[in-house]
Amino acid sequence: MTTVPRDELARRIAGEITLSDDPGATLRKWRTDFDISQTALAGQLDVSSSVISDYESGRRESPGIGVVRRMVEALLDIDESRGGERIRQYARVISAGFESDIVQDLREYPTSMPLERLYEAMDAKELVRGDHDQISGHTVINSIEAITRLSSEEFYRLYGQSTSRALIFTGVSRGESPLVAMRVVNPTPHAVVLHGLDEEDLWEHAPALATIDGFSLAISNRDLDDTLEDLRKLP
Repeated sequence: MTTVPRDELARRIAGEITLSDDPGATLRKWRTDFDISQTALAGQLDVSSSVISDYESGRRESPGIGVVRRMVEALLDIDESRGGERIRQYARVISAGFESDIVQDLREYPTSMPLERLYEAMDAKELVRGDHDQISGHTVINSIEAITRLSSEEFYRLYGQSTSRALIFTGVSRGESPLVAMRVVNPTPHAVVLHGLDEEDLWEHAPALATIDGFSLAISNRDLDDTLEDLRKLP
């Protein structure tokens, strides 16, 4: 495995933890993103689980640069020992030129799969059925960050390697901005999922715009961390 994505990812994680107002919470976020238990991380570092717990809860003084570096390397070593899927996942986001606060997950599937499998992973409700019922990948996007920070050209790169995918927007209150953004992106994705709202809160024109542009539209209000965990298990 090339070390470039790993080294870049290590710098990003270490920087985020070190600069965070709550380093323990940020460490916990990355540990859970990598699906690594406190026990597994402690074993890799040859310390007790209580040490990791104390850092994450703030009971122990915030870790210094040296400790953070060791923790980050331990996370990456564990992931590599499991096949390196998380490193590859974040490398795809990095190579696409996005910060992790904009793109929360970007996956390409080995083969296309039914859109319903994505819905099941998200406990999503489909409101409009589009022209396609198969997808080859997904991108999870922080709605506010993407809309406010990305140019139209950068927005198109959210597709990754294929437009045969679902774009999942998180932090949505009504869905107006993502649906309007879809009007200027050509071609459109096969599906758009709006996460974080109930059906009664959905912008009234959203289904009509999805119908005009031919993509499936669904909503989900499932816990985001649980959703991301199950999405990363697809297909």
